[in-house]
Amino acid sequence: MKQTLSLRLGQQLTMTPQLQQAIRLLQLSALDLSQEIQTTLEENPMLELSDDAPDTMFDEAPSIEQQIAQEAEDANLENIATSENSVGAEANTADVNDQLAQPLGEDIPVDSSWEDTYPNTSSLPATAGDFDPLANRSADQSLADHLNWQLNLTPMAPSDRLIAMMIIDAIDANGMLTLSTQDIYEALFEGTKDSRVPIEEHVSHEDVCAILARIQTFDPIGVGARDLKECLILQLGQIEHGTPWLAEAYQLIEEYLDLLGSKDYATLKRKTRLSEEDLAAIMALIRTLNPRPGTAIAEEAADYIVPDVIVRKFEGRWLVELNNEATPRVRINPFYESLAKQTTNAADKTYIRDNLQEARWFLKSLQTRHDTLLRVASKIIEVQRGFLDYGPEAMKPLILADIAEAVDLHESTISRVTSRKYMTTPRGVFELKYFFSSHVGTSTGGEVSSTAIRHLIQKLTAEEDTRKPLSDSKIAAILKDQNINVARRTVAKYRESLSIPPSNERKQLVG
Repeated sequence: MKQTLSLRLGQQLTMTPQLQQAIRLLQLSALDLSQEIQTTLEENPMLELSDDAPDTMFDEAPSIEQQIAQEAEDANLENIATSENSVGAEANTADVNDQLAQPLGEDIPVDSSWEDTYPNTSSLPATAGDFDPLANRSADQSLADHLNWQLNLTPMAPSDRLIAMMIIDAIDANGMLTLSTQDIYEALFEGTKDSRVPIEEHVSHEDVCAILARIQTFDPIGVGARDLKECLILQLGQIEHGTPWLAEAYQLIEEYLDLLGSKDYATLKRKTRLSEEDLAAIMALIRTLNPRPGTAIAEEAADYIVPDVIVRKFEGRWLVELNNEATPRVRINPFYESLAKQTTNAADKTYIRDNLQEARWFLKSLQTRHDTLLRVASKIIEVQRGFLDYGPEAMKPLILADIAEAVDLHESTISRVTSRKYMTTPRGVFELKYFFSSHVGTSTGGEVSSTAIRHLIQKLTAEEDTRKPLSDSKIAAILKDQNINVARRTVAKYRESLSIPPSNERKQLVG
């Protein structure tokens, strides 16, 4: 094969570090963004926190698509862009940035200036939901911590205390004992050969059972049970003697726990010869018991959501604004900025100039994120205004392409904006993705959002007769009467997504 040299002219788009930064900031959640800002403040001395950052620092930042378009245009003019040219290119973004100033809708007053983006909410009417969710948060405590705390208050021999600690270690977050007492007894000597607390050789398996019975008196009642039956029996033992139906509840749990689990009430009535009213009264007592007592203590730490967008009704209109408490306001330190012109040392001047350039790009990326998020959130509210007025039943079908076309952005950008971004409304806090859903056709030729259908299914099952719960086929028939064509298997899929059990498991003796 003969080797030859050839010149080939080509064109490709290379993402600059600044564009990569803008895209990365766009997909961060509010908490992650705050952490990113804090890290940048520590690394770049040119930046500082400020409560009165000047508006000119954030004027008319280009969107992600506009930056990509600018990169493509620059690639056509020059194969390699120098740092001086990139600085000068900032002055040419005014034309494409005019789109940001266009109003999104007559009913939604949105402007990209700093005051409207971050308004002084003290002038708006206060709502009942304005509170700090972290103010009354207590320290997290595991079930093991709670049990060990009680163990420390219990007089006990050192060897017995060691056995009790091993038992507590074998209790899971639900409060159930995961090892048999025999396993604990056998592991007792293997795990304490090198222990400073010797285990007396006369300790028996019965002693382990006795210490377990002691732990089973700890709070919460039912903890340390070896199975569900023992857990429920332990809780019944704490109910005051003479309580109506207590003896019958013991009998049902001891002899017919499998029938209770399957809700086979017909067989229960036949075997116990109880009337439906009596059986319902006994079941009401049994339902006061907790099959997972440990969850009363070992609750997972709540993940508090910091909303990125606030939606509230003000003077008859839905106002969309960014949450200025979610993101720290940053600006360039004016003193350090002036040093760039005053210093004469070449190394210092280069250091200041490089950090100043990075600071400007970081602020521009922040503003790009704010503008894009505000535009997308405003358009979502413009489409889903019925949800705010009437609830989930009025949710309209909406896909990413609809918003992308409306705000002139790419679908991938909409996906980044709506991921892990939250909006607080009078109806609650929702992820932006919540407002997107597929559609189902109606018999009249219209469309219904799948979110609205899920809400209807949830409403129907909540209002059903628990003696005769609605089957999936019956729900599909009811929806069809409302001109919503949904197959039975689709109803089942939506019901399962709502964690609603099937009709046979929802059946109860009393409504």
